[in-house]
Parts: sequence; structure tokens; C-alpha cells
Amino acid sequence: MRVLFLVLLIAGCSSVKYTAPVEPPPIPPAPEESLPPPPPAHVETAAVAGLLQSSRADADAGRLGSAAATLERALRIEPRNARLWHELARVRMKQGDFAQAETVAARSNTWAGSDKELQSANQRLIQEARAARGMTGR
Repeated sequence: MRVLFLVLLIAGCSSVKYTAPVEPPPIPPAPEESLPPPPPAHVETAAVAGLLQSSRADADAGRLGSAAATLERALRIEPRNARLWHELARVRMKQGDFAQAETVAARSNTWAGSDKELQSANQRLIQEARAARGMTGR
């Protein structure tokens, strides 16, 4: 009896077929009009906006060291903010640190994304810094 049970058990196991799970069909892309609008241009947090305003006031008053320190503080909050990098490059130009101004403007371009206006402003700043350093041909 045991042998017959084992034979039936083994026979029952061998008749089960494995079938792979079926993948669902791909979801078709949504029509163009239902896509969300592109994200707006970068908007600073309230803290960073306040720091930016403070740095501009310091720069206008000739307190360039304070303006740079404030911008560096803002960049610790938002290190990928291309406008902050551009503002810091402008302050470095006013300070006469042309090499740093060029480097910081180039950094701004790495975060500028598709902001062509900011990229152009950075490029002008880079050219001004190079001219001030006597590197107009480079």
C-alpha cells in the first residue's frame, strides 16, 4: 500500500507543468496634452532669497567681503542654485579676484540647465574675467 501511495504521489508531482508568469502589456504613453507642464525656473527658498537680497545690499554698499560670505552661506543651503553661483562670481569680479570669478561663473553654468539667459551672463562674466587677467586669446 505504501508503494502504491508513493507511486501515485510521484506521478502526481511529475504531471504539474511550470508556466512562467505572464508580463502585463506595456502602458501606452499619455497624449501630449495630459503631460504636466515643465517645472518652473529655480525658485529660492525664503531663507536663500533673504540671503541673496542681503548680499546684493552689501555688494551695492561696497561690503564685498560680507556679500561673498552671505552668498557662500546661501550656497551651503542650496549648492545647486546656479543664480547664487553667478552672484558670487559677480562679487569676485568686483573684488578683483578674476580667476575665482571665472571659476565660479563656470560652476554656475554647470547648474544653469536650459537657462540660456543665465548661461550668456556667465559667459560674458568669464570673458570679462579673462580680459582682466590678460587672457583674451584663450
